[in-house]
Amino acid sequence: MNRTITFTKRNLLEMLRDPLSYIFCVAFPLVMLVLMTIVNSSIPKEGITTFRIDNLEGGIVVFGQSFVMLFTALNVATDRNGSFLTRLFASPMKSREFANGYILPSMIISFVQTIISIIAAFIVSIIVDYKLSIAGLLITIVVAIPAALFFVAIGLIFGTLFSEKAAPGMCSIIISLAGFFGGIWFDAEAAGGVMGSICKSTPIFYATKAIRSAIDMDFSKDSFVIPMIIVVVSALVLTILSSVLFKSKMRADLA
Repeated sequence: MNRTITFTKRNLLEMLRDPLSYIFCVAFPLVMLVLMTIVNSSIPKEGITTFRIDNLEGGIVVFGQSFVMLFTALNVATDRNGSFLTRLFASPMKSREFANGYILPSMIISFVQTIISIIAAFIVSIIVDYKLSIAGLLITIVVAIPAALFFVAIGLIFGTLFSEKAAPGMCSIIISLAGFFGGIWFDAEAAGGVMGSICKSTPIFYATKAIRSAIDMDFSKDSFVIPMIIVVVSALVLTILSSVLFKSKMRADLA
């Protein structure tokens, strides 16, 4: 346990030392929150509601988490390609301690990121005179945790399988897909045909839906319970898979 905590602290400091992590994980989602709110102000009230602050904030939370995935992958890939991780592989640390040491700092960053985003959304709601439930916002902090784990696990997988040059590119694909098929920037529920089917087949779509439902205090079966189950199961499966892949790669590097 102590080894995991020590490794977690090291990785957290490494991520915090990178100024780009503040730009992409905090500043960029907040800028998008403000910009999309401005866009919403020019849309007729009876028109699109995707950019209304209650719906927008759910998308922004998921959007921000996708960037934590990027820095998780970059952190793991950089350590793998250098001599640091190779030396640690010879230590008494176990593979699960390595994996947890990468997952935990990313989860901490994602948790803080969600809190900052929710505070910003609450301030925006006051400015635009749209009432948000404080209880719903607080519940959202907890509801967002499985979605964060989902993205962090993908980051660990990409960092394990790809180089520090290829891993960010793979993460960029997921970030783009999240925007298109996660219902972040458009009403995926209203989309029909192939687009609607693809959206509803991705865990990202259900992550966005569950978080939006939590903000609106809508905990019905179809709006919250089922989407939440899908996200939790997806996050657990990917976390286990990422740990197995990391252990396999660790053995291969030691061979």
